[in-house]
Amino acid sequence: MMIKIEELTAEQAAAELERIAAEMAKADIAYYQNDDPYLTDSQYDELKHRNREIEQKFPHLIRPDSPSRKVGAAVKSGFGKIAHRFPMLSLGDVFSLEEVDDFVMSVKRFLNTAEDITFMAEPKIDGLSFSARYENGRFIQGATRGDGTTGEDITENLRTIAQLPQTLPGKFPDILEVRGEVYMSKTDFFALNQKYAAEGKKVFANPRNAAAGSLRQLDSKITAERKLSLFAYTWGEVSERCWNTQADFFEHLKDWGFPVNPLNRLCRNLNEIDENFTRLMELRASLPYDIDGIVYKVNDIALQERLGFLTRTPRWAMAHKFPAEQALTKINDIRIQVGRTGALTPVADLEPVNVGGVIVSHATLHNEDEIRRKDIRIGDTVVIQRAGDVIPQVVEVIKDKRPADSQEFIFPTACPICGAHAIREEDEAIRRCTGGLTCPAQAIERLKHFVSRDAFDIEGLGAKIIEDFYHEGILHSPADIFSLERRNNDGDLFAHQPGSALHLESREGWGHKSVSKLFQAINSKRRIELPRFIYALGIRQVGTATARLLAQNFGSFKHLREEMEAQNTEKLVAIDGIGGAMAKDIVEFFSEPHNRATIDCLLQEIEVEDYVDTANYDSPLAGKTVVFTGTLEKMTRSEAKAKALNAGAKVAGSVSKNTDYVVLGADAGSKAKKAQELGVTLLNEEEFLQLIT
Repeated sequence: MMIKIEELTAEQAAAELERIAAEMAKADIAYYQNDDPYLTDSQYDELKHRNREIEQKFPHLIRPDSPSRKVGAAVKSGFGKIAHRFPMLSLGDVFSLEEVDDFVMSVKRFLNTAEDITFMAEPKIDGLSFSARYENGRFIQGATRGDGTTGEDITENLRTIAQLPQTLPGKFPDILEVRGEVYMSKTDFFALNQKYAAEGKKVFANPRNAAAGSLRQLDSKITAERKLSLFAYTWGEVSERCWNTQADFFEHLKDWGFPVNPLNRLCRNLNEIDENFTRLMELRASLPYDIDGIVYKVNDIALQERLGFLTRTPRWAMAHKFPAEQALTKINDIRIQVGRTGALTPVADLEPVNVGGVIVSHATLHNEDEIRRKDIRIGDTVVIQRAGDVIPQVVEVIKDKRPADSQEFIFPTACPICGAHAIREEDEAIRRCTGGLTCPAQAIERLKHFVSRDAFDIEGLGAKIIEDFYHEGILHSPADIFSLERRNNDGDLFAHQPGSALHLESREGWGHKSVSKLFQAINSKRRIELPRFIYALGIRQVGTATARLLAQNFGSFKHLREEMEAQNTEKLVAIDGIGGAMAKDIVEFFSEPHNRATIDCLLQEIEVEDYVDTANYDSPLAGKTVVFTGTLEKMTRSEAKAKALNAGAKVAGSVSKNTDYVVLGADAGSKAKKAQELGVTLLNEEEFLQLIT
């Protein structure tokens, strides 16, 4: 249980500040560098608020790495660095009108005035901050905020945004640095995610992540393909300032062709600030873009200059954050979803409710322990919150509104899809269906896995097509993929559906060209390397690295299958990198009759190559353990792994003390930080290529 701040001892306070600093540093890397936050905005703000209050009570304990002294995160590997002539500072946060009142009063006290001060109130866009430098009216350089002092060079990526002027009309300073926020509209965000989902790609968590991930691409062509927008709102370096107020600066921005948020408002007193906050809270859900608060700036630039700055924040500006968006709704039902590995996940079907402009009708309940812990029942009224403003979650049950006839949810012991036993291992929170490939739910997910990039990599068979083909009875097993052309030519694809078209060419949106292209892609994959084939089978816990280990140690699929069907677990655990639990899962997979039948049918359609060890054991990477993270520019992750393996290296999925190298691509994640903490050597893509050539 968290100790109240007023009850903390100095020793406890020091430990708590250390914990908060570490957690927020990790969160900053995830948010600013990887565009993949794991804390919600409200969770992050709570940490920041607690840190500030502890530091106020124990000022002598303020740490050199305190979140109160930091802005953003360091520049990510792969980007050039741009030093900001004037730092891009963050703003202090407040969360109530009372705190806004305190902020206004502190400004008055500093200026020694009792007169009302005019503030510019600007919607706080949830995107990625940028800086655009102009010399003699021409755009020459773009940067991210970075750590506030040094940002990432995103010049070419900014050029792809149509709203950014490339040249300035009229009169302008010789040097002008315009700052603002790049964002993705809700409409463009949903369209992008729909496209990615149809292609079987990972979707973005929210519009902010989509915008940040798009702007921070090493290849500007990718940025250009995505619809980004921007608002300009302040300046950095300027050779000659020709405005005296924030409002006047906005008029200049408009004249120069920059988009300026039309919801910006001048507020002359606290009443107008309050009214504007209420108005924007009501408008928030209907806006075409996400906002997470309001920024208040002293309008008069001369007063801004008098007020100056604190360590990392201006005295003349403050961000008023909106509360986490929550709503009350009712759980109409709890149903079970079944994943590729047979995991049974409970999902709450909700009375549809608007949460932050999104109609939420379901939320994950994670597992049976979570249901029990929160005592969630059908018919309950619950508080729903979108974690990170996107993922719906049940925060709590309103017990006072519970119906008298409510009953505890009994988690099924059989798969709701196929009826097979659903078992839960002692050391797991997840219950799993034992139906394997005969379970329709697992079959669909396994088919998606079978054609994925590291498996058969069949172009044209995306997630949506797999789902459609399965439900239409066209595909049920992997072997059906390779008999697709034959069955299509025979006209029996839809034989079970009287009155339906007999050929794929007759399906809506399909034609001879698209069908031929699909068949060509399938036929090109009838011969496959042993590691890819093992991975494609979708054996629980067997990723690409384990699949290669199995290929190296058994040499052929025939040999592997014989040993597994003989339940030779000892031979598996003797392999470095395969433990007892993994060995058990592998043996169980080959023990299932329906898995063996599926493999038999598949082997009639394809050829699995025996493993050939082509590794160069004289290479500098021979015997070394390599981990890849982020998006590589010159090759796919799969190609990079193959190159490392061919150089005699071991490829691992996680960083440990046994890791020798971590290769960093764009959007490198937490693995980079862990590598730094452990003293593991970091390589960029070019350095990696030099080692293997």
